[in-house]
Amino acid sequence: MCGIYGMVSLADRPLRRPQLLWAMAAALAHRGPDGHGVIERPGAGIGCRRLRIVDLHERADQPFCDPAARRCLACNGEIYNAGDLRRRYRDFPYRSRSDVEVLLPHFAARGVAEGIAELDGMFGLAVWDEADRVLTLARDRAGEKPLYYRRRGEEVWFASEIPALLVDESLPRELDEEAIYSYLALGYVPAPRTAFRGIRQLDAGTFARFSAAGEEVVRYWDPRALAAAEAPPGPHLQELRRLLAEAISRQVPSEVPAGIFVSGGVDSALVAAIAARADPERRLYTFNARFAERSYDESHWARECAARFGTEHREVVVDEASLGEALAAVTAKLAEPLADPAILPTYLLTREARPHVKVIMSGEGADELFGGYPTYLGHKLVPRLLALPAPLRRGLRRAVGWLPASHGKVTLEFLLKRFLADAEKPWLERHLAWFGSGAHKLMAAVPQGASILPSIPDHPPGAAGAMLVDYATYLPDDLLVKIDRATMMSSLEARAPFLDRRLSAFALALPEEVKVRGLTTKYLLKEAALEWLPRRAVYRKKRGLSVPVASWVNRGLKAEVDRLLAPERLRRQQLLDPSGVGRLLAEHRAGAANHARPLWTVVILQHWLERWLPQRAG
Repeated sequence: MCGIYGMVSLADRPLRRPQLLWAMAAALAHRGPDGHGVIERPGAGIGCRRLRIVDLHERADQPFCDPAARRCLACNGEIYNAGDLRRRYRDFPYRSRSDVEVLLPHFAARGVAEGIAELDGMFGLAVWDEADRVLTLARDRAGEKPLYYRRRGEEVWFASEIPALLVDESLPRELDEEAIYSYLALGYVPAPRTAFRGIRQLDAGTFARFSAAGEEVVRYWDPRALAAAEAPPGPHLQELRRLLAEAISRQVPSEVPAGIFVSGGVDSALVAAIAARADPERRLYTFNARFAERSYDESHWARECAARFGTEHREVVVDEASLGEALAAVTAKLAEPLADPAILPTYLLTREARPHVKVIMSGEGADELFGGYPTYLGHKLVPRLLALPAPLRRGLRRAVGWLPASHGKVTLEFLLKRFLADAEKPWLERHLAWFGSGAHKLMAAVPQGASILPSIPDHPPGAAGAMLVDYATYLPDDLLVKIDRATMMSSLEARAPFLDRRLSAFALALPEEVKVRGLTTKYLLKEAALEWLPRRAVYRKKRGLSVPVASWVNRGLKAEVDRLLAPERLRRQQLLDPSGVGRLLAEHRAGAANHARPLWTVVILQHWLERWLPQRAG
C-alpha cells in the first residue's frame, strides 16, 4: 500500500515546477510512512511513499525502472498473482521480492495494455515510457485504489489523492457544479469527475494513455459484459465456496500482522472464519464499533464472532464525542465531499487498529455482487404494488405518511415511506431516489447539462440493473473511498477479498434469482456461508455500519449544523436554496420528518467548501 505521485512533460521539455515533487510527497506521507523514493529527470518525475507489506526491506521501495531505464513505474496496492508472474519471468534481474517489481518484465513481454488486463489485485499504477514519452495510468477492476490526474498543456500530474495535485498554488481551485449536483443527489461524486474542475479520477477497470498526440481511456474490465454473459454452470453453491476460500486465504498477508473489521454480519464473519482457518497458528485481530445508541449497536454479535474463531478482539466506543473527533479529522484530510457517515466510525476503528496490525480485511463488495441491499428486494416488489388499483396505492401512501418519523436505524417506517414515495418511477430514477439523498433538489440553480449519472442503456431494468449500477458507481465512488481514506489516514492497508478477480467475475454472471430469492437477499452467499457459520449468524437481520445522524443533528451537532446551514451563509454562496434547506431542518428538528440524509449531505458539503474552497464557503 502506497501513495504514488508524479509529473511528466509529454513534449520532452523541462518540467514547469519540478521542485513541487517534494510537496506532493509530503501530501501523501500518511499513505506511506515506511519508505520514500523518487526518480527525477528533466522531463519527468515519479515518486512513491511506501507502506511496507511485501518485502519489508528498503530495496523494495519504489519507483522501479527496467535495466535500460526506459520504463519506470510506481504502484499503489497489491498484486496477488505476483508469484505466478515472477515464475514466468525468472530471468529478470530483480532487486527485491516486491510484488510490484515483477510488472517491469511483464509489461516488457506483454505490452502495458495487455499486461494490465492480466493483473490480479488492487492497484492504482503509473508507467512512464521515456523513449516514447507515453504515460499510462491504470486502476484496478473494482476501484479499490484511487488515482487522480490533472493536465495543463503538455504536462500531466497524477497522484493517489487530490491534495497532492493542489500543491501548485498557481493553478486555480474551481468548483465543478455539475459534479456537486451529482454529489448532492447521491452523496458522492461519480467518476471520472471530481468536485474540482480540472481534476479527474480514473474510472475503475480502465487505463488511460497520455502522449503528445492526445489521450485515450480504455476499459479493460466491463462488468456489464460479464453480467450479460451466460451464467456459470452449476452447481453454483460448491463453486462459490471454493472461490470464497481461495480469495480470502490468498489475501491474508504473510509478513505483517492482520486484522478484520467485523460487524457481526455475514460478510465480515465469513472473512474472519476463512482467514482464521487459513492459518490457525497466527494471531488474527478483529475490531468492532460499540455504539452508545442501542439501535445502532451490534457489538454483541461481533464479540460472538470473535470468540467463535479465537481472534484477539478490540472494541471502539462510538458516541457523539468520538464521532465529533472523527468528523474534525476526516473533514480536515478528505479533499472530496463524501456524505457516507460510516467513514467516521471506520476512521475510529483504524485508529484503534494501527498499533496492532498493518493490514485490515473487510467485507466490501459482497452486497453489490450478491444482492444484499433491501433496495434490490424493493425492485422485485414493485410489480406487485403496481398491480394494485391506483386508489389503493394512493391510500397506502397516505396511511404510511401518517406514521410518526423515527430516528432509529433503518426502521420499517423509513423503508416503507421511501419505497412508496418512489416505487412508480422508472427503475433507474427509482433506484437513485431510494439509494441517494435527494439533496440535489436544494440547488439554487441546476447546472446546464447536469445529470445524476451518465446514461447506462445496456443495464437491465430492476434489481439486476441496480446491482450493476451500484457495483460501477456506489462501490468505487463511495464505499471504497470510505475504506481507503479512513485506513490510509492511520497508515493501514485495506483489503476486500470479495472483490477478487475470479470471485467477482463468477458473481457478476450469476442469475438474479440466486441472489435475491423470495424475501431473502444474498441468498446464494448465505447458503454458501453455512459451510463456516451457524445458521443464526447467517440469517440474522442485516444492519450494516451506520451513524445516528438523525438524532446527532438535533443534539450534539446542533450548534455546528446551525452555523453551517445559516441562511445568510447560503445566500452568499449562491449554491443552495436557503429556504429549502431551512424547511428541511425545521421539519427534522420538529420531528415531522427524518431528513437526516439530505441534511448530512449538505453539512458535509459545507465542511468541504470551508476546508478546500474557502472562497466559495461564504
